[in-house]
Amino acid sequence: MAAAEAAAVVLSCLKPDPAPVPESAGTAAATAATSSAMAAAAAVAAAARTGSEARVSKPALATKLLSLSGVFAVHKPKGPTSAELLNRLKEKLLAEAGMPSPEWTKRKKQTLKIGHGGTLDSAARGVLVVGIGRGTKMLTSMLSGSKRYIAIGELGKATDTLDSTGKVTEEKPYDKITQEDIESILQKFTGNIMQVPPLIILSRFLNLSLFLLPSSLSVSLLYFASYSALKKDGQRLSALMKRGEEVEAKPARPVTVYSLSLQKFQPPFFTLDVECGGGFYIRSLVSDIGKELSSCANVLELTRTKQGPFTLEEHALPEDKWTIDDIAQSLERCSSLFPAELALKKSKPEESNEQVLSFVQSRGCSLAVLRTLLIVVASLAVEYGL
Repeated sequence: MAAAEAAAVVLSCLKPDPAPVPESAGTAAATAATSSAMAAAAAVAAAARTGSEARVSKPALATKLLSLSGVFAVHKPKGPTSAELLNRLKEKLLAEAGMPSPEWTKRKKQTLKIGHGGTLDSAARGVLVVGIGRGTKMLTSMLSGSKRYIAIGELGKATDTLDSTGKVTEEKPYDKITQEDIESILQKFTGNIMQVPPLIILSRFLNLSLFLLPSSLSVSLLYFASYSALKKDGQRLSALMKRGEEVEAKPARPVTVYSLSLQKFQPPFFTLDVECGGGFYIRSLVSDIGKELSSCANVLELTRTKQGPFTLEEHALPEDKWTIDDIAQSLERCSSLFPAELALKKSKPEESNEQVLSFVQSRGCSLAVLRTLLIVVASLAVEYGL
């Protein structure tokens, strides 16, 4: 403020006399010097105003950020996991708003709540639906809603993860497979069918579910979950896998494929356009197609082009649009995508992470018990296709 006042004084002092004065070499030089001084003073005043606005905008941005509520979509690139991308988004928003700062961390209830509604593998890209504020309550509907994918499969190779990130476990010939062969079997995988999910899905679900817990605890729980006590005939599935035995994490369960078409076939690669319901796994589909063709296959590339009403082209925000204002505008646009019954309702203020963990520990519940409970929840989710 002092800088602005000083600049104003300089400007008033340097204001030229309106009376016309015959110009000479001396007066021209003086005029030029006066103009330079006025320009410098104006720059000082502008800088002072900008600094003042910046100081005011941080608390305003923090308030706006904490008031955001709803569901929007971002574009997930290949590489990061869905959880890592969510953390990156959260960090960018908090940094833009100047949070956390001492004045905000003292208010434990004023925390940014954010989550996503459907995990994408690290090797996949596309639409990732995000809930913020009370919008996290709507993510369950995203899990069970329809999704659309473009998948590129590779014939002749099977991997332990059913995609290109895994270790090759089997190779079979594919040279006699034709486009007509693939198209003729797609009908078997359309409609209401039974599907065996991939074995490595428990930790993926926990990765989705634990966005409310501190990162250190989440990592620990995910580590334990990946070696959970799922058993077959009294033996851990992880032990059977290490011995090279074929195992299934869960029996086949009903899933729905609304449409399935072959877009391109250039051996050994084939491209599928799939629209499916919740709980469906593209990796399992591609693997099953390979087996049906008396060969094997894995997913080479996967892009989610649609999730619920959100499409990759129209709604998914790229990373350079992960700002408070852009997300606020996206929330406003996307609010019309949902039916009235899914409109956000007023809910009671929710406890912060620290309060929840304090409550659990005060009741004598150890982290091991909490881990077991979360594994049970995840198992039920897998069973019912959440």
